[in-house]
Order: sequence, then C-alpha cells, then structure tokens
Amino acid sequence: MKRRFIVLLALGLLAACQEEVGIVKPAAIALTPEAAGHYCQMTVLEHDGPKAQIHLTGNPFPFWFTQVRDAVAFMHSPEEPKNIAAIYVNDMAVARSWKEPGFENWIEAEAAWFVVGSRQTGGMGAPETIPFGTEEGAKAFAAANGGRILRLHDIPVDYVLAPVELSSNAQLKPDHADGVGQ
Repeated sequence: MKRRFIVLLALGLLAACQEEVGIVKPAAIALTPEAAGHYCQMTVLEHDGPKAQIHLTGNPFPFWFTQVRDAVAFMHSPEEPKNIAAIYVNDMAVARSWKEPGFENWIEAEAAWFVVGSRQTGGMGAPETIPFGTEEGAKAFAAANGGRILRLHDIPVDYVLAPVELSSNAQLKPDHADGVGQ
C-alpha cells in the first residue's frame, strides 16, 4: 500500500512539473497611445524607430520600451526581474518607415535578426539594436546603413549597458526609411 502511494505521489509530481513546462507564452499586445516607456516614462509613440515589449510571468501588462536597445539592456541588467515570459520587437522589415515602425508587427526577439552598430540611432538618440523578421531584411538595412547582423543572445552586453554620450549637437535622423519597410 505504501509503495502504491509513493508511486502515485511521484506520478502526480511529475504531471505537475510537465504542466509548468507547458506554460503558454503571452501574446504580443498592440501598441496604443497610452503605452509609456519603462525607463523614461515617456509616451512610446512620441519616439521614432523600433519598439519592444517585455512580458513577465504573473503580470498581464507588458513593460514597453521606446528603443529595442533598452529591452535588451533590461534582459541583461542584474537589477531587473528575470521571470521574462516573452520579448517582442517590431519587425522593421515590414514597418512603414522609421518614423512609423508599426502597432501590431511584433515578432519574438529570439527569432529576430538584429543590426547593431549602424548609423541609425534609436528613438532616444542612443545606438539601436534594429530587429528584422528575416536575415535578408537585416542584410539590406546593414548594406544601406552600416552595422553588423547578430541574433539576440549574441548582442554584446556592453553594447546595451555601457553609458552613451550624446553631444548637444546630436541630431536624430528624421524618417530615414533606407532599408526599412517595404
């Protein structure tokens, strides 16, 4: 009898573990005018370039980012929570333009191809990690704007966590659609 109880208990625990492994990722949420950047608390839509959203387990609301670079920094920052359920970024290959990266063209960050080190700065004026749904889209953008192509986990931590010095004369490039969108 004890043996049967132990076997049933073990099977029950195994089943519970398997249910946790099968946790469904939250879906990306359409960007709205109310979305505020996690770090800057500014309206996300007021900034050009690709955006990101991070979903944490147990939280129905995503953290929004005015630059994808900031979402990658969040992922690597030791001070931030590590219970990340999903990270979504704008697919700039299908974006209308740099000024209008899209409201619903989200892709999983782990599936994206990123251009880093290009001449194009992000919405807050810092170097950007520019996401594309295809390697071809990333290659076309890099050919027009410079930079190198990396996957999410290959982006150097110091690229997103190192301080950025912006000169007072720095100008953001207005609506450069070179290699962005259709």
